[in-house]
Amino acid sequence: MAPPAPSKSRKVLGRLSLPERNYVADALRTETLGGVILLVAAVAALIWANTPLHGSYDAVRDFHVGPAALGLDLSLEHWAADGLLAVFFFVAGIELKRELVAGDLRDPKAAVLPVVAAICGMAVPALVYTLVNTVGGGSLEGWAVPMATDIAFALAVLAVIGTSLPSALRAFLLTLAVVDDLFAILIIAVFFTSDLNFAALGGAVAGLAVFWLLLRKNVRGWYVYVPLALVVWGLMYNSGVHATIAGVAMGLMLRCTRREGEQQSPGERIEHLVRPLSAGLAVPLFALLSAGVAVSGGALGEVFTRPEALGVVLGLVVGKAVGIFGGTWLTARFTRASLSEDLVWPDVFAVASLAGIGFTVSLLIDELAFAEDPALSDVVKAAVLTGSVIAALVSGVLLKIRNAKYRRLCEDEERDEDLDGIPDVYELHDPEYHLRMARIYEEKAAEHRRRAEAASGAGGRDDRPA
Repeated sequence: MAPPAPSKSRKVLGRLSLPERNYVADALRTETLGGVILLVAAVAALIWANTPLHGSYDAVRDFHVGPAALGLDLSLEHWAADGLLAVFFFVAGIELKRELVAGDLRDPKAAVLPVVAAICGMAVPALVYTLVNTVGGGSLEGWAVPMATDIAFALAVLAVIGTSLPSALRAFLLTLAVVDDLFAILIIAVFFTSDLNFAALGGAVAGLAVFWLLLRKNVRGWYVYVPLALVVWGLMYNSGVHATIAGVAMGLMLRCTRREGEQQSPGERIEHLVRPLSAGLAVPLFALLSAGVAVSGGALGEVFTRPEALGVVLGLVVGKAVGIFGGTWLTARFTRASLSEDLVWPDVFAVASLAGIGFTVSLLIDELAFAEDPALSDVVKAAVLTGSVIAALVSGVLLKIRNAKYRRLCEDEERDEDLDGIPDVYELHDPEYHLRMARIYEEKAAEHRRRAEAASGAGGRDDRPA
């Protein structure tokens, strides 16, 4: 009796499937551009708020607009946090749905790693914040501030420092951000919901039911869905539940599986249309209206002396790195999976440090947690910015050390010598690929022989005596 074949060891952060790689590349391309715009907007807000023009910044941020009769007479800052970020969370909802039904998260064995890593990457920063503020006598209200990763800001940092990352590490970072966006939404819904208006909440639920029914009936037309989405958003805002919940709920309702004959599912198509709006407009405008905090020597001193701010900084810089790395290592250890042979564990720690860049969701939770104390809210915003900068510097140094290796891996992933539009690494088990390459090399060999013969003939004529 033949011995059983050895089981194939599962790889941690191994090469992505080709469809997943293409999706990740397309998504991150948009997020990277959006991240650069976000970075510019955040810097502009900081400069505006720390110059003699800071009065105009406050005036713009506090300017109210909207129909008061509908309960929507809001400041521009409020519109950005509740309205524009609903677009951001709509895209996050589509991403999560796609990951669950068509991406890597549909396989429980593949999903366990990023999910556990993301949960640990949120739990440890919350514990760090809670510990610092328990010891220091600070407010525990901000425990959720350092929990979320800002994927756009992280990718902007990569673009600025010129560091390449293999697609597996980029996908890991994207999945971490998607999962902790989901948990951030749950935290906002559970812990930061004010007094409920059940009539408005019932209307929002009814609107979501109509939205779902129209999708099931394959009704098409933006002129149907956009007005309905605005109504649902308005009702959700007036219900006391944070209005961004409406965005993620509608994103999760979209179909993200392809039917026969479809090149893209409705969810993928709409995400492709809305993601540039989210990354290039909604999130940068939120940053412009939220990141403008006064930064002086005294304010920076408070970042490292007030327990609330120090808890946020340590949560982002230490908690995120330790949580994500520890969750990844423990998952690999207890599932007996091995790390991809192209990577080493310090690579995972560098990406975990990069995930310590928190911005969009962290600033949103700060505004919710410290709504009754604007001065403390500004100090915590400065802490979010400080912690994110420190995390960016640490991860940038760690990634630069291995950048030559990453560049070679990226070149291997992109190489397409047979020019068929598919990277060669995905065709190594296809006989047709090797036959194509054989023909290409035979043609090159024939060309070199022809050139050698021509060079030999020319050399012979040149060597003849005059």
